[in-house]
Amino acid sequence: MASVPSLASTLDQRITDALSAALPEAGAVDPLLRRSDRADFQANGMLALAKKLKGNPRELAAKVVEGLPAGDLIKEIEVSGPGFLNITVSDEAITRTLAARAADDRLGVPFSEKAGTTVIDWAQPNVAKEMHVGHLRSAVIGDAAVKILEFTGEKVISRHHIGDWGTQFGMLIQYLIEHPHELDHKEGASGEEAMSNLNRLYKAARALFDADAEFKERARRRVVDLQAGDEETLALWQKFVDESKIYFYSVFEKLDMEILDENVVGESGYNDMLAETCRLLEESGVAVRSEGALCVFFDDVKGPDGNPVPLIVQKSDGGYGYAATDLSAIRDRVGNLKADTLLYVVDARQSLHFKMVFETARRIGWLNEDVHAVQLAFGTVLGKDGKPFKTREGETVRLVDLLDEAIDRAGAVVREKARDLTEEEIAERAAQVGIGAVKYADLSTSAARDYKFDLDQMVSLNGDTSVYLQYAFARIQSILRKAGEAGPVARPELPLAPAERALGLHLDQFAATVAEAAAEYAPHKMAGYLYQLASLYTTFYDQCPVLKAESPELVENRLFLCDLTARTLHQGMALLGIRTPERL
Repeated sequence: MASVPSLASTLDQRITDALSAALPEAGAVDPLLRRSDRADFQANGMLALAKKLKGNPRELAAKVVEGLPAGDLIKEIEVSGPGFLNITVSDEAITRTLAARAADDRLGVPFSEKAGTTVIDWAQPNVAKEMHVGHLRSAVIGDAAVKILEFTGEKVISRHHIGDWGTQFGMLIQYLIEHPHELDHKEGASGEEAMSNLNRLYKAARALFDADAEFKERARRRVVDLQAGDEETLALWQKFVDESKIYFYSVFEKLDMEILDENVVGESGYNDMLAETCRLLEESGVAVRSEGALCVFFDDVKGPDGNPVPLIVQKSDGGYGYAATDLSAIRDRVGNLKADTLLYVVDARQSLHFKMVFETARRIGWLNEDVHAVQLAFGTVLGKDGKPFKTREGETVRLVDLLDEAIDRAGAVVREKARDLTEEEIAERAAQVGIGAVKYADLSTSAARDYKFDLDQMVSLNGDTSVYLQYAFARIQSILRKAGEAGPVARPELPLAPAERALGLHLDQFAATVAEAAAEYAPHKMAGYLYQLASLYTTFYDQCPVLKAESPELVENRLFLCDLTARTLHQGMALLGIRTPERL
């Protein structure tokens, strides 16, 4: 189905046409239309235009009003202040526009005209290490960004740049050679068993590495074997990667995320490109040798002593730094995956590194006017005390423990409200509510900001929480089930109560919100929209009886508003990766 123009876009076009007719010499004009507290919309463009043409803004506004066609869109229009237009749209226009949205599976959201290919780097755990609370935001924000972009028609390719290379693997592999049964377990091991095995082996290997100089030397030689591609060493390295994936996938499954194996391309995936990346950078003059290392320098990056701080692509001993891997990944994503946009969902503390990497790629031409890179930088997860989230012992919080606790807390809330749910259904809802609560708390905050992890607040039925939104959805489903023979039917001929108008005007903004959230990589804008939608629905529910409305037609129209609200909540929450159970 073709996209459904919103009330705002239709109104904007009408005012633009009237402005052009009143002042043909003005050229292209923006009416500066926005939602308003004084009416449904306010247009402020006459002020700037009159100033530019040295005219009277009120007179210009009056001319525009004269030029607006009478019809079913505008109910009332007045010129106020120094030339603002306050516009109230008709009830009929609201209902007709919503009916067109309801008739579309996509709720009137168009596919973007600028759709291209985005490669998004998100959810980057480390092999042989447990995922902790610091891994949460990249996964949650990245998953939502993928879903929102795909919904707008963008081709999205995920890349999970896992930490699967480096010196620690020499220690682990050497220990495994000398203790060959440390990773043995039954077929079909759980993620927890896999992580338990890895943890035990890592601690034992580290203890031996620190205590035994001969083992330390053997481990260092093993790193050389790994980098040289020795078959036995690579086979054991692969065992670590496979064991870690069992664990990673179990955590992502708990987060209700699908991570595809072909999208997991770790640091090791770019090994064969590193030497050529360095050669290209050096031959082009973008990188230069400094004290034996291959470096890229920047005028605006200096240390505390005032000396330049370079991006080190290759160390003086011939080893490669993170920059070599990241630049090789850019070459691969642009050259092989044909990306227009590279999106990195990475901790804000790595911003300087990525700024230098992106600038280096621009200088050599891998990034240009047609291909650009963006870091979707995120802040830190804080405890209730406002400090980085740690256990009482000062340890980093395991992600699995945190998710399990969220599910337990949500289970208590669901059990308290459950009327006709079985134990199995309560457990299923607890997972959907608990994981939704964790995701929403993250996504309702601008990614760049730090946020406090407060489970009590997250699973609250009141306030800006996913539980509040999920209950709004479940409440509507309950009403629709109780409606019996009556069904949702749009009735444009009926007048709307103030709460119905407010809900209807907000429903009409869904497509614009999706477009904005996609363009700005801002899932929090979708979360904010949905919270306001649930709040407006609550007001509507309190003020406008649905099943006991005064006439059958009014029942149908209110059921129509309920149904479209539920569908919008369901679709919007799905874009954030959050489930909406029909019963709670």
